[in-house]
Amino acid sequence: MTATRQQLADVLRPVKHVLLDFDGPVCSVFAGLPAPEVARRLCEDLLAAGERAPAGAEEENDPLALLRLISGARPDLTASADAVLTALETEAVRVARPTLGGESVLRAAVRSGRLVSVVSNNSGAAIETYLTEHGLSGYVAGVFGRAPGDPSSMKPSPRLLLETMEAAGTGPEHCIFIGDAARDVEAGKAAGVPTIGYANRPGKDVRLAAAGAVVIVDSMELIADALT
Repeated sequence: MTATRQQLADVLRPVKHVLLDFDGPVCSVFAGLPAPEVARRLCEDLLAAGERAPAGAEEENDPLALLRLISGARPDLTASADAVLTALETEAVRVARPTLGGESVLRAAVRSGRLVSVVSNNSGAAIETYLTEHGLSGYVAGVFGRAPGDPSSMKPSPRLLLETMEAAGTGPEHCIFIGDAARDVEAGKAAGVPTIGYANRPGKDVRLAAAGAVVIVDSMELIADALT
């Protein structure tokens, strides 16, 4: 069930630092350059370099899952695969589809005196490219993408959220995380940060609720409205 404005307002009242996932809440990263195409090109790059793709790699359509797979099977290829994926993500964000209300959340959070950080499994370079090209960099205090060459840093690990709070000098009691996947909620719980679940597709509300999201919305505009 989608949260009411009052429920959102109650959750957001103590918040001084908004931690915001990127792919989903801010934009659809692979809307213009589809994820399966990115995964295929990542595999092709390995083959072009004379490397053998790990078992199951050519069937994997999720580029981030593919990076994990490569890293697990061939740790020696992790850094180069991550660099290729970063370049592909940067290409993808240039044709990404902005999420309705995503920009409004950034603006509303800053107008209300709150700090905003982007915390994502995507590469920091790609995120910064998107923010710059859309004139949003001034609304974001920090960008915390996956650690280059280290896919173990990605959510559901709490590492990126913990690094975000440490850099900003904030604690979990003053933070909220906004994400659209169960792994976001799991990472938030592990870091002690409550998570607002953004159910941007049918069925996500059930998964987000099961993972432990404190409230669930089907529109980022609802969050922007509650922030103001």
